[in-house]
Amino acid sequence: MPVNGLARVSGLIICAMVGLFGGCARSASAQPMLALPGDRQADWRRVATSPDRARLRSWRGAWLDALAKVRSAGLIASIEADPSLFDPDHALPNPVPPVGRYRCQMIKLGANGTAMRDLTRYPPVECRVDVAEGVVWLYKVDGAQRPVGTLYDDTSTRAVFLGTMLFADEQRPLAYGRDGNRDLAGYVERIEPERWRMVLPSPRFESLLNVVEIVPAQ
Repeated sequence: MPVNGLARVSGLIICAMVGLFGGCARSASAQPMLALPGDRQADWRRVATSPDRARLRSWRGAWLDALAKVRSAGLIASIEADPSLFDPDHALPNPVPPVGRYRCQMIKLGANGTAMRDLTRYPPVECRVDVAEGVVWLYKVDGAQRPVGTLYDDTSTRAVFLGTMLFADEQRPLAYGRDGNRDLAGYVERIEPERWRMVLPSPRFESLLNVVEIVPAQ
């Protein structure tokens, strides 16, 4: 989907953020979607910026560098205790989470700067997966920093996330590609029957790798 396509549907996702999704466009299904038409099947490489394509290509190096820093800090035990989440080569078919409410927890690995630790876990927050006009959206519902982006098919075990960051009380996201410091790029994978992760390699601030655990909200 071209950059202006992301801007065109950004209003739909903002409606979803405030719980009015059905009033702004046709309602998103509450049932699992095994296959979706339209932009999910677009070639993400034609959408991603050059810096984001480079980050996604170098994902394995970012994993290994981050794990090396966690190990050198004596914190590797907590990583090894959850191999489904932190094994870079573990992924199951059907990587796109069904439409619905989720709990997302950010874990930052490998400090990038002196103000961060080599392993930082943040409290879980509410996030959602919705569909609008064939576009699959993954976004955080509230908070001071709210990622919002779209999912694209890549392989049978991996989807690509491209998006931007909303801050504080902002109500509308910038179009992807307009501000490189806000752009987000990563992979989404299913790691257990009802457990997913989003991996953001080489984020621009604070860490070498971000891993977001995604599980259904209770």
